[in-house]
Amino acid sequence: MYGKSAIRAVLLLLGIQLTALWPIAAVEIYTSRVLEAVNGTDARLKCTFSSFAPVGDALTVTWNFRPLDGGPEQFVFYYHIDPFQPMSGRFKDRVSWDGNPERYDASIFLWKLQFDDNGTYTCQVKNPPDVDGVIGEIRLSVVHTVRFSEIHFLALAIGSACALMIIIVIVVVLFQHYRKKRWAERAHKVVEIKSKEEERLNQEKRVSVYLEDTD
Repeated sequence: MYGKSAIRAVLLLLGIQLTALWPIAAVEIYTSRVLEAVNGTDARLKCTFSSFAPVGDALTVTWNFRPLDGGPEQFVFYYHIDPFQPMSGRFKDRVSWDGNPERYDASIFLWKLQFDDNGTYTCQVKNPPDVDGVIGEIRLSVVHTVRFSEIHFLALAIGSACALMIIIVIVVVLFQHYRKKRWAERAHKVVEIKSKEEERLNQEKRVSVYLEDTD
């Protein structure tokens, strides 16, 4: 009896500890935080997540929107086994599911961006029993033209440097080829001159011999 009671106590204590630790394993959301896109184009609002529990049919994804100028929060998109698009409002026929729960992806596509789409988009993922966690946010800025970021400048600088190196290599190769060609032409001329000089000397020698014989 004492042994069974001790086992029950240990199991009960273990269960209490696991229950206490479970909320720590909440869903974690990862977004780009800031996104800039040109008016009239399309944009992918990327949202990925991690969860302690395996992904199943209980998974839900909710996207909402907070306008830049304030106002009530607006519904954008909902996913639970199947995607559910808004039936009315500004996002009707302008949003589509682009995620993959098996790859922990809860992203959406927003079509035909407008300037009044400026604001904060929130991505909330619940994967029971993991239902806690910080809601992911993306601050979208719709602009006339995209400004160059530091990454763009870095890519441009690297590309320019590579192009310059390629040009330098081509110039060096062409210069060496031209130099070898000139040396070859000069060597050929020297050979021709030597041949003509030897031929002239031979002719003079033959003439001299002939004159000696006639004398």
